[in-house]
Amino acid sequence: MSKKKDENINDDIHSDSETEELEEPNEVSGDERITELEDTVLRLRAELDNSQKRSVAEIEKAHKYGIERLLLELLPVVDNLENALNNLSENVSESDKEGIDLTLKSFESALDKFGISPIYPISEDFDPINHEAVSVVKDEKHPDNKIVEVMQKGWRLHERVIRPARVMVIKN
Repeated sequence: MSKKKDENINDDIHSDSETEELEEPNEVSGDERITELEDTVLRLRAELDNSQKRSVAEIEKAHKYGIERLLLELLPVVDNLENALNNLSENVSESDKEGIDLTLKSFESALDKFGISPIYPISEDFDPINHEAVSVVKDEKHPDNKIVEVMQKGWRLHERVIRPARVMVIKN
């Protein structure tokens, strides 16, 4: 009796035409199926290789630019040391000035070891990727878009600009 119920259920679920489609033998030959499977394996291998290459590239990028946040926290320290050197009072001894200067140089040397370099564009043409125009001045002696003063040094991590240099630009 249970076989009869199964057949009735099967009849209810599938119409006659659907049943005929399900029962037709697969028209793809063995050679075509092998070719199709080889093609699928080849594509999956290529996809896996590309995925591995992307992962390696992302890891290299993380290693290369992983110190960016630390750098952004340390740049104000460099700025403060530079400001201290530029704004020393006249009563400061030469040894104090030399100590601050040596500290700044050793700090910049340590940054350089990690691929961090300053952008100090005095007398260069203005480039919006590397520079931020803080002020515009007129000066007939110089051509347009020349940088006349650097208000704050910019910094680059490898080839990526971390902080653009803040500059004054000539606009006639």
